[in-house]
Amino acid sequence: MTIPPGWEKNILGRCFRVVLAWAVLAPAVAIFAQMAQTAQASQAPESLGRAYRESPAPARRQALEKFAAGHKDISGALAHFTLGIVSFEQKQFPDAIQHLYAAQSRLPKLSDYVAYYLAAARLETADSLAAARDAASVRAVPLSTPFAAKAIVIQARALAASGSAQEAIRMLSEHYTDLPQPDGGLALAIAYEAARDLPHAVARYQGVYYEYPDSDQATRAAAALIALRDIMGTSYPAPAPQQMIERGNQLLALREYPRARSEFEALVPQFAGPERDQARVGIGAADFLNGNVAGAYQYLRSLEVSSPEADAERLYYLVECARRLNDDEEMARTIQKLSKRYGESPWRLKALLSAANRYLVTNQHEKYAPLYKAAYESFPNQPLAASCHWKFAWDAYIHRTHEAGELLREHLVRYPAHPSASGALYFLGRLAESDKDYDGARTYYTRLSALYPNYYYGVLARERLTQAKIIAAAPSPKTARFLETIAFPPRKSAGPSQPDAQTSLRIARARLLKSAGLPDLAEAELRFGARNDTQPLLLAIELARTANAPHERLHNIKSIAPDYLAMSLEDAPPAFWELLFPLPYQKDLVRNARQQNLDPYIVAALIRQESEFNPQALSAKHAYGLTQVEPATGRSLARLAGVRRFSNRSLFQPATNLKLGTYYLRALLDQWGGQWEQTLASYNAGKSRVNDWITWNTYQEPAEFVESIPFTETREYVEAVMRNAAVYRQLYAGRASPGEAGSRKAAHPRGSRRPPAA
Repeated sequence: MTIPPGWEKNILGRCFRVVLAWAVLAPAVAIFAQMAQTAQASQAPESLGRAYRESPAPARRQALEKFAAGHKDISGALAHFTLGIVSFEQKQFPDAIQHLYAAQSRLPKLSDYVAYYLAAARLETADSLAAARDAASVRAVPLSTPFAAKAIVIQARALAASGSAQEAIRMLSEHYTDLPQPDGGLALAIAYEAARDLPHAVARYQGVYYEYPDSDQATRAAAALIALRDIMGTSYPAPAPQQMIERGNQLLALREYPRARSEFEALVPQFAGPERDQARVGIGAADFLNGNVAGAYQYLRSLEVSSPEADAERLYYLVECARRLNDDEEMARTIQKLSKRYGESPWRLKALLSAANRYLVTNQHEKYAPLYKAAYESFPNQPLAASCHWKFAWDAYIHRTHEAGELLREHLVRYPAHPSASGALYFLGRLAESDKDYDGARTYYTRLSALYPNYYYGVLARERLTQAKIIAAAPSPKTARFLETIAFPPRKSAGPSQPDAQTSLRIARARLLKSAGLPDLAEAELRFGARNDTQPLLLAIELARTANAPHERLHNIKSIAPDYLAMSLEDAPPAFWELLFPLPYQKDLVRNARQQNLDPYIVAALIRQESEFNPQALSAKHAYGLTQVEPATGRSLARLAGVRRFSNRSLFQPATNLKLGTYYLRALLDQWGGQWEQTLASYNAGKSRVNDWITWNTYQEPAEFVESIPFTETREYVEAVMRNAAVYRQLYAGRASPGEAGSRKAAHPRGSRRPPAA
């Protein structure tokens, strides 16, 4: 082998350069390593805690215990806290106490959490005095705590167990309306039993057993009642018959129909008079609700009862049976009997609404209108009266009767806080326009846009305000005076954009809980704060940001801020709106929308309503993915759209789902000649139904068709997608976003016009 000349120099030079480079880089490498270790340490409680709680295997417990033992700071305290929570949930109460006690002094911001779980664990280990002490300290935190009422229950149970039953009774009775149920009722029963006040103990146990039949507390109450019956003998107080009936009714409400039927059957031989009648009718109700319509009909029809309440219920279920059996004549006759005999019974209201809704979906105007009128006139203070009045007023409007305007104004006077008030304002404006009262129309639209800026009718009002004749009009003093008499609910202010001390502490607590690997407790903390603190929108934003996926963020913020549609974009920070109206999967969404000549904003609006951008969404009707495509539809669309190797699972892939969904949307839009309202109604309810609905009336504008859709779900769906699209345009137009580049060519509602600012 030949050795090349200068090899010593080359090798030595390379070594020198390596050493020099390392000397320069070593400090940086050390810094990065330290940063990585710090980041890993900060993430460790969250990742280890979450993994252990999701699957409490011994190896995961050991890893978390090792971390807790090796860190004497707050991260170690959080690890102990998580270990304590999981031990408590696994009913390993001594271990829970050990870890919670180790965390207590290092988690002052979560002192109520630690104290509550310590109290609950100590109560389970019969350390009643310590449990009472810890429970009493829960309410010492400087803000309202989710555990305040629960801690009262724990404290009272501990007092009762330690010989202070009278103090427990006093405490529970004083706070009873605030206590979580049935825990509060069970605790009070236990306290009465400890005080040897057995009649009151029985009464409270019976309340739990009969009112909460599907709960664990009811099972405990049943065992206690058996023991007390043996102790008390003939002095044992029998439950009230109405209580026993209520247990059957609660089982009906829980859809436990066979259990409810058995409960009612067992009561019939025990009772006489009204309660026996109610139990007998309950048997028929259980059969009807369980699907045995024909059997329930024959049974209830032959049943004779003397109690007015039971007979009213019997007649209501006969109405329902006739409706299900498509016997409209019998349904009408039974409603007449019910109205004549029991005109003020709530069972009559239910029957009126059931029959009216049946006639509504079959477009029998002459039958449903008087039923809705009877409902709101006979039951003006019932919550459903507003929607009944609106349906009657709308029927007058769509059939162009002379009383339509008066009914719409009456609707505003009677029900100013109901969502239908936005529709009343809009159609009053349209009536004013038809009468060439453009001043009045402008006044209605201006007020509508201010009160309901992001409602469907608020969007339409802003569109009307761009019409030349409306622009040229002046505000109408007469209309303004009328609107000043309406008690519209005040628009909720978003409040300051920066958190105050209370909100900051609430957010810090939630972040600590999340860092402990307890995201459900973090979410509950923020939701509690949103209900009880003064800055709910900021807590809604924080809750949304804690989620891992766009659909989770959207769902979280909607659940905390349900009235966001009554806010303008200026009422809340941009982050709030962008979380509510996100644009995930933007690249695929824009590409497929443009390929089908669709406005990307309305595609986003549709997805927001269909799946909230959850690519794994699966509906009860087996519709898949972002745009909720059913497999059979997807299979036929795949052949047309050129999607190869189609399978049901591929509908969970955003790119494939968007390709098929936009293809289908374009096809429907073409079939409807570019009419978006009919297109969206067909997307939701099927084209054959829409083919029928459009023949029902002569619609002078799309909003009239939308308001006439008989299915509440479909009507609200169309309205939601249309106003979603308007909000998306207001939020993102003018940015480097899909709507900006595609709005000139892509088809979208109202042609190329965007709703202007109010």
